[in-house]
This record gives sequence, C-alpha cells and structure tokens, in this order.
Amino acid sequence: MQLALPQLGAHLQKGLRSLYILHGDEPLMQQEAADAIRASARAQGYTERSVHTVSGAHFDWSEVLAAGGSLSLFADKQIVEVRIPSGKPGKEGSAAIQQLVASAQGNDSTLTLVLLPRLDAATRKGAWFGALENGGVSIQIDPVDRNALPQWIAQRLQTQGQSVAAGEEGQRTLQFFADRVEGNLLAAHQEIQKLGLLYPAGELSQAQVEAAVVNVARYDVFKLSESVLSGQVARVQRMLDGLQAEGEAAVLVHYTLAEDIRAMKRVKDAMTAGKPLPMALREQRVWGPRERLFERVLPRMSEARLNGLLQAAHQVDGIVKGLKVPDWPTDPWQALQRLAVRFSRFCNVR
Repeated sequence: MQLALPQLGAHLQKGLRSLYILHGDEPLMQQEAADAIRASARAQGYTERSVHTVSGAHFDWSEVLAAGGSLSLFADKQIVEVRIPSGKPGKEGSAAIQQLVASAQGNDSTLTLVLLPRLDAATRKGAWFGALENGGVSIQIDPVDRNALPQWIAQRLQTQGQSVAAGEEGQRTLQFFADRVEGNLLAAHQEIQKLGLLYPAGELSQAQVEAAVVNVARYDVFKLSESVLSGQVARVQRMLDGLQAEGEAAVLVHYTLAEDIRAMKRVKDAMTAGKPLPMALREQRVWGPRERLFERVLPRMSEARLNGLLQAAHQVDGIVKGLKVPDWPTDPWQALQRLAVRFSRFCNVR
C-alpha cells in the first residue's frame, strides 16, 4: 500500500499497520514521519524498540528476523526498526526482507519500520521492495521543490504562532528566506525554530527575517540545469556561487551545461529534419522535468543561438582544462558564469 506523506497523520489516527516503509532523500521529512509513527505506536503500547542498521555485505540478518518474529520479554508490544542506508540489502538481505514481511502480517505485537534512502527505478522493481510495498504501508518522501519552499516555510512558521506580512511584502520575505535555505531542509527547519526563539508570536517583519536567517543553502548541478532551462538568471548566478563555495568540480558543472546544450542542438536538428518534438525528445532520452523545459524553450530557440552556445561551451571546456581563450575570462568559474547566464537568458522565453 502506497501512502502520500501528507496523508500519514490521518492514517495514524485510524490505527496502526504492522509494517511501514519510509524511503527518500530528505532526512528531515523522513525523521519527522518516523517520529510520528513511533509516537503513535508508543501511545498504543509499543514500549520497547530495537534498531538494526544494515552495514556491509556480511550483515547478520538473523538478528532482524529473530527480533521480528519474537515476542518482547519486557513489554507487550515492540518496534523493530531496520535502517538500510545504502538502499541495497544484497541477495541474503532480499530473502530476509521477504521473510520479515511475511512474519509481519497479522503480527499485532510487533511494528516493523524500514528506513531507506531514495531508490532508483531498478531497485524499486526488485522482489524485496515489491514485498515491502505489498505487505506494508510505503511512503515516498520527496524533497520540497523550490517553488513550494516559501509556502512550506510559511506553514512551519504558522505552527509556532508566527507569520509574515500579507501581500507582496510577505512574499518577498518568504522568497528571501527560501533563497537562504534552498536545498537544506534540515537547516531551514533550524532557522525557523531560531525565529521562534528570537521573536514572540505574531507577524515577523522582513528586517527581522533578514537579520536572523543565515545563508545555509545547498545546491547541486541537477537543480542548476533546471534553473538554466527555466531562464532564472538571478538564481543561476546564486547557484553557481554556491557550488563554487561548496567545492564542486568546475568540470562537472561544465559537463551539465554542455550536455543540455548538445541535447538541445540534437533535438533541434531532428525537428528540422521533420521529426515531431515528442519523438525527438524520446530519442535523445530527455524525460521528466527536463522534457517539459525543452518543450517550452526549443520552439523559440533559433539555430544561430544554439550554434553560438555550442561554440561557447567548447571554449569554456578549454578554459576549465587550463587553456586560455581570447575574449573569455581565464578563471573557470567566471567563464562558467558567462556561459550559464547566456544560456539562461536565451531560455527565458515568455
């Protein structure tokens, strides 16, 4: 059974199941979901808890199976928690998990909680994960999208009795807050709590938020790609500064930008040859959010601009590898800034 994270609270009020699976790469949300399940279990008499962290290929699964299949010596009910940080239990683990699922069915004395990272499509098709989803309640925990982050912050502030000003001023405050904590939800949660300690309940001014919230944003090159293709020039510049400060490899950033340009050029050439845009995108393996961004940009992207971007990407490739190119900065990150901003402006179509 699959359950959306926002539905967990209502689900727990109706009663507990014997098996829960939390999988995703957002630590804060997973921790809060697990805490909610544990709290509900404790309220219903599950007073004992054992934690098993799967580490390495030689992990002893017999302890987990023994815990899941036995009655507690000191309490009527128990929680058995299985953490698999790698998301790969291995052959022995796969068989053990399927056995664990079978023993959990109808077992009112043991609540089994399995914690996993984000799983790729191939892993989710495995027999062990299929058994978990069929035998328990599976909750996928996705990161909060940047567009949804201001509202997420507003909701968190509301739970501690605080808010921002109504209208445009409040939106600017929330956008500022989101810019400072993007990609780092745990730190965002801590910054919200800090505001609760610094200021009383009620409305927060923009000046108060700006004075209190530190810059704890974390970025990755995949989000950079989405920002460039979305035409968000200011955000692209901010993300590049963040990636440089975090020590990201300039060659990886260049590869991400260049790959988008090359893919866009190949799709454009296919369209010029008469292929429909959806077919051309599939052939170039452009899927998901990237596909939607390509569909928005490509019809208005000229051949001349794409050729210019391709040439610029080639020149920046040399700069990143230590070569000097006329009329370009010698510093790799400055060159990446120029390439990314140019690309982003071309993608900023209305």
